[in-house]
Amino acid sequence: MGATVISIKDLSKSFGKHEVLRKIDMEVKEGEIICIVGSSGSGKSTLLRCINKLERQTTGNIFFRGKEVRDVQREVNEYRAKVGMVFQSFNLFNNMTVLQNCMLCTRKVLHLSKEEAFDRAITHLKEVGMAPFINAKPDQLSGGQKQRVAIARALCMKPEVLLFDEPTSALDPEMVGEVLNVMKELATTGLTMIIVTHEMAFARDVSTRTIFMDRGYVAEDAPPSELFSNPKNPRTREFLSRYLAG
Repeated sequence: MGATVISIKDLSKSFGKHEVLRKIDMEVKEGEIICIVGSSGSGKSTLLRCINKLERQTTGNIFFRGKEVRDVQREVNEYRAKVGMVFQSFNLFNNMTVLQNCMLCTRKVLHLSKEEAFDRAITHLKEVGMAPFINAKPDQLSGGQKQRVAIARALCMKPEVLLFDEPTSALDPEMVGEVLNVMKELATTGLTMIIVTHEMAFARDVSTRTIFMDRGYVAEDAPPSELFSNPKNPRTREFLSRYLAG
């Protein structure tokens, strides 16, 4: 793997008296595909939202290529252009077409020309199989199609790291495969990815590292071949027991 892209030191997050994340230490290197698994309420999505600065950590530090990401809006905007995020609820603008959704941020944030933004949008919509739908509005699309558009929109920013927050959890079962297939293809391109998922087979087959979170802690962090075949932590074994039995 390459250089360290994101480094997290002693990160904790509380909502009032409820501590959701506890003393997280984590490094993400170029080209890694990290899948984060765990029970609901274990802190997975909150960790992702802290990494993307959608939530402000209570204690600890986040570094991007060695520089701390401070809570200064200008710096946060620059950081988010490099560390993109795909949400479980798509977050598309319903009053815009597929093409407009994909062009908006590159025009507003990266200040690309209309022609450059169009070319980039078409390239990534083709990549996810959504180029035929450029003039459609989100409410004309299936959930799987919306999520593929959301992935294309994130790719248009040319991120160095792409975060996925349970990207298939809002989809009907028959639509999950089409989104996972797009993500599998992305995993072969060298893009650094951090994926919160409940799709255990996907995590086993695609990740280079799998992290199991429990009660706000990183309970286990190992290659998938180790974590899925011989988990060291009793809580990991308990969580994976039904999957391992299958």
